Amino acid sequence: MGFATVADRYSPDDIARFYESGQWKPDTLFEMLQAQVAAQPDRVFITDDHQALTFTEMRDQAIAFAAGLHARGIAAGDRVAVQMPNWVEFGAIAAGLSRLGAIMVPIMPIYRRDEVSFIGANADIKAAVIAPEFRKFDYAQMYAELHGEIPSRRDIILLRTEPGAHDGSFTRYDDVLADGAGASADDLGPGVGPDDPIVIVFSSGTTARPKGCLHTFNTLACGSRMLAKGWDYSPQDVQFGPSPVTHMTGLVTSIILPMMHGAPTHIMEQWIPELAVGQIKDHSCSVAVTATTFLQTLLDAYDPDVHDLSSLRVWTCAGSPIPAAIVERAKQALPQLTVLSLYGRTENVTTTMCTVRDPYERSLTSDGAPLPLQSVKIVDDDGVEVPRGEEGDIAYRGAMHMLEYIHNPQETAKLFTSEGYSRSGDLGRMDENGFVRVTGRTKDIVIRGGMNISVRQVEDLLSHHPAIRDAAAVAMPDERLGEKVCLYAVPAPGHEDVTLAEISDYLLGHAVAIQKVPERLELIGALPMTASGKVQKHVLRSMIADKLAQEAAAR
Repeated sequence: MGFATVADRYSPDDIARFYESGQWKPDTLFEMLQAQVAAQPDRVFITDDHQALTFTEMRDQAIAFAAGLHARGIAAGDRVAVQMPNWVEFGAIAAGLSRLGAIMVPIMPIYRRDEVSFIGANADIKAAVIAPEFRKFDYAQMYAELHGEIPSRRDIILLRTEPGAHDGSFTRYDDVLADGAGASADDLGPGVGPDDPIVIVFSSGTTARPKGCLHTFNTLACGSRMLAKGWDYSPQDVQFGPSPVTHMTGLVTSIILPMMHGAPTHIMEQWIPELAVGQIKDHSCSVAVTATTFLQTLLDAYDPDVHDLSSLRVWTCAGSPIPAAIVERAKQALPQLTVLSLYGRTENVTTTMCTVRDPYERSLTSDGAPLPLQSVKIVDDDGVEVPRGEEGDIAYRGAMHMLEYIHNPQETAKLFTSEGYSRSGDLGRMDENGFVRVTGRTKDIVIRGGMNISVRQVEDLLSHHPAIRDAAAVAMPDERLGEKVCLYAVPAPGHEDVTLAEISDYLLGHAVAIQKVPERLELIGALPMTASGKVQKHVLRSMIADKLAQEAAAR
């Protein structure tokens, strides 16, 4: 089954309008990199905790990687998974795959066997580029165990590993580069254009399984172009990227955005706020996009008598509404810093955002307005726009939207209203000035530190736990991360003493990512149900919020 094309998603008039308005352009990611090499070959583009690459070094590594893959039979249209921390090689890998025409499938480092097996098989990956080990987890062992679960997989390429460190079933990244050494971009064939698929980013939603969002370079680059307008971005900025580059936020804002503008970018492999304050100073970072908790913990670590964060100009918080106290605290601690709110989706990059030209109070009361040339409506269940001020589903239409959920035409079709607006499943209100506030969600997810977590997977697994008769996982408020997973469980007879530790061990034993494991257990005699037999999760969310508030008041 082939993937959708730009012509399947957009009309000829839409496509012409996107190009005429400058939202889409004829350049690919690799061609954008080539332009920077021509303009500033020796400027350092990307740094991580330990390494750095100039534009020229990154271009050369990208060509060698693409040529090495090509020699191994990887061609345009093939899918290549990338599961790694925020290391500089990611930029070269992304640019190399762009030149080859292969489609990158980034996988978050926190994902484990269950998610990786599904993503690899669903995307039909031919190769994977991975960190052999990171934060005490053995990715090489996991991929070795997945050998029979991803039928099309041919090659597993290990980053930053010494010769002989692993058996011959793996390939070293350095050996791939060596095989491609001396090649030129012209040796790689014609490649693909900016409207061909470049990446499949998997997004959690209402189901236990993630959905693969198919994007072209232009749908992603449009997001970067529009964000840059909102931040007054320039080559003098230095991007700060602690968000994972293997998901939408990091890919768009830590790689594409700075490359587009010829600006340097610094990425952190692990968020440690005490290290971040030093790295921001050392690299003169000026712009960041993260979940709110990153800014909150940065402020906790910041000591004005010791640290210098004067280079910071804009910090955009996404993933959940920004507590007003955080904005006020940042304004007091860092007067030069503008804190902005953003609401985005993997399906369409950015839906709404406050800009540097909006009064700072807008970030206290809203999640921003549509970016230039994009359109947002609040719609009812029938897809009809509701009056301003009324709650409904936040729906987007514009040039940043993905082409489809791969292999999932039913879910793709369900997104769109009769006017072509893509429903988000998030609830919100729009004021008379077009600013939107996210108020809730129709999707059954928890947003933990900016990461969307589908609780369906947890519930499905626990339905087989012998000590649990019924269970429902919901979001509970958390001051640092925004939300965490709370599990309401009805114990099976004789198992009234079941513990959170037992449940955690059970889920981790089924290769569930640690961030998805419930962090609180509430035992209950029966789950609240509707007349039709559906769990009333809004009741459970209210119950845990009230209980947490009571516990806080009692302390």
